[in-house]
Amino acid sequence: MNNRMLALAFFVVSLGPMSVLPQKRASAADSSHDYSELNKAPARARARMNPFQNDPDAVIAGQILFSDHCTECHGTAGGGGKKGPSLRRPEVQNVPDGTLFWLLTNGVAWRGMPVWSKLPEAQRWQLVRYLKSLGVNDGLKAGPKP
Repeated sequence: MNNRMLALAFFVVSLGPMSVLPQKRASAADSSHDYSELNKAPARARARMNPFQNDPDAVIAGQILFSDHCTECHGTAGGGGKKGPSLRRPEVQNVPDGTLFWLLTNGVAWRGMPVWSKLPEAQRWQLVRYLKSLGVNDGLKAGPKP
């Protein structure tokens, strides 16, 4: 074996067996994403009702806010992005509005989700109204339903 072949063999072996195999990157919209933070909302927060629940204009206002503050991480229609999970999953869509409001207010610092408590309360509720309007779609792109 010549020196080049020996050096190449040494290099490949030093990388280890996993480094030469293709690696699957988990996407942020992957169904295996951890949604456990939603379970941490206190009962009092979960019980809060959205004052904009029946206001179709709140969906539009929430969509504008989402576009300004959330699409970078969660994608244009909430289906997940490079940093944030899908907001169209049943784990998100099936929680009470108060749980989403609590999560927006407190953020998830260890996951990189900012605290949005500086947004006025009405705007946070409009964001919740928009998110709920998206419905379950497991990351497929679609628009809100009124």
